[in-house]
Amino acid sequence: MIATYGHGTHNDFVLLFDPENEIEISADQVARICNRESGIGSDGFIRITKRDSKWFMDYRNQDGSIAEMCGNGIRVMARYLVERGHQGEGIFAINTRAGMKYLAVPADADISVNIGQVSEVYDEVTVSVGDHSWSATHIDVGNPHAVVFVEDLAALGDLKETPVVDGDYPDGVNVEFVTFLPNGELAMRVHERGVGETQSCGTGTVAVALAATLHMKQKLPSRWVINPPGGRLIVDIDGHSNATLIGPALLVRDVELDAYL
Repeated sequence: MIATYGHGTHNDFVLLFDPENEIEISADQVARICNRESGIGSDGFIRITKRDSKWFMDYRNQDGSIAEMCGNGIRVMARYLVERGHQGEGIFAINTRAGMKYLAVPADADISVNIGQVSEVYDEVTVSVGDHSWSATHIDVGNPHAVVFVEDLAALGDLKETPVVDGDYPDGVNVEFVTFLPNGELAMRVHERGVGETQSCGTGTVAVALAATLHMKQKLPSRWVINPPGGRLIVDIDGHSNATLIGPALLVRDVELDAYL
């Protein structure tokens, strides 16, 4: 069975094209495929299928757990659909567990995805790494995020251990650590639920953009340039709190899955 490996700002995925919804992939199989030591190695797995005649992103984290949405992953899926001739370039929709998302997909430039409304959830959240603890902002991007502003990203260490989060996250949470750069842009690191630290997180950058706007006591609309370790992304949030994520997506190679199924 042939799949495709690709990435968006080095947040990487294995994509399986299954438009007729005929292939069942278990959580254990996804975990084997995504394993970086014994599998193909990726942050997540995307089964490209259809629901009600619409493209649907069936997304799973590296450990096989189901996630609502992935901002980098949906751009890579859109690149796959256009580059492989299944969808014309331009504006089209992809359905997700967090609802329908609309994308603008040129043939060979950055892809924009309308993430939808992003909001702050008003509860008390504390994030701890080692002996250090910070207050965090709970942001809902269709999936949950806890955003922490820190002075030094390097001081966080390797983030191999999952940060301890005291907050209302029954299904786990993505944790973003953010600092302001002298040029007005943002730098971030992210620990994704079900994965660990990743090179980038699309919905995480959207959460960071809203948290930064609130932190600086700015009014919407706003635009932020955000720099995770894997690259550069742009987030626009309009006056109605609807967010658009803009960034690259690249298909790297086809891969064989049979050994992991």
